Amino acid sequence: MNTDWNKLKQSKDGIPTYDSLIPYILKVLENGEETTTSTISKKVIQFLKIPDEIRNIKYPKYPNSDGVLINRFSFALSDLFKADAVARPNRGIYQITDSGIALLNEYGDQLNKKILKKQPAYIKYMQEMNERNKLAGLNETDELLEEDDEINPRKKIDELATTLNNEVATELLSKIRNSDPYFFERLVVDLLVAMGYSGENGTAKVTSKSNDGGIDGVINQDPLGTSTVYIQAKRYKETNVVQRNDIQSFYGALAGVNADRGVFITTSKFSKSAMEFAKNQGIVLIDGIQLTDLMIDYQVGVETAKTYKVFKIDSDYFDFE
Repeated sequence: MNTDWNKLKQSKDGIPTYDSLIPYILKVLENGEETTTSTISKKVIQFLKIPDEIRNIKYPKYPNSDGVLINRFSFALSDLFKADAVARPNRGIYQITDSGIALLNEYGDQLNKKILKKQPAYIKYMQEMNERNKLAGLNETDELLEEDDEINPRKKIDELATTLNNEVATELLSKIRNSDPYFFERLVVDLLVAMGYSGENGTAKVTSKSNDGGIDGVINQDPLGTSTVYIQAKRYKETNVVQRNDIQSFYGALAGVNADRGVFITTSKFSKSAMEFAKNQGIVLIDGIQLTDLMIDYQVGVETAKTYKVFKIDSDYFDFE
């Protein structure tokens, strides 16, 4: 594998492009250890013998930043994650996956963004992102990044913030799909409590793992339990669409406890017939995209990364009359 940074594709300032760093990130991760972002960049820089004068080039407007090269590692890791070539066990921690090892073995230092974009995981990730952006009234992801810089700055900030949150939501859904089913049941109860379904003095619980009768969670909206919401949670892969018979079974479970209200939550989607039946029976359906959007809105399983303040003139202050 090439070890000379001079042979990498470079931008006009002489810095390796983020695309050219992709195979070398997998190379330093191939032992399977969980590694921090900073350690990954240091190992790749050492492997390719990238000199300090390249490493230390800063953005003109951000002289105190980590630098252009280090920032490009973040872009490369992002694409590798989308293609399921690396996993993120924790924040800022990466680990190579079986898919990543296979890509490294097959393509070596010829691996690039074009190849990653053809991977099923990458395609699926972008489809979900574009679906989220479409629901938010945004253009598709790639088009958004190429928009005219003359766009209203406030609008651009709103769109970029939405896109970043959609990326978090997409990763969040992936983590949920890979979680324990009982954890998922607890998660949806926590979400509905955060949304205010338990009321001021109500209670919420996850039912026992066995013999739950088709009910995964119960929320009593008042101390006496006169107003109750029953929950069913299905942690499915995105290809496992919830069908009408699944909703009918839940409806039967609700009838068994004389309930008139239920919420069915899944990490996948609902078929058209399932949605029609649920609507006629008063059952609320929440699919994977809605689930993670609600988790972000009510800050369940996420936390604020950074807050930016945008100011405007206080016209009242200048109104002397």
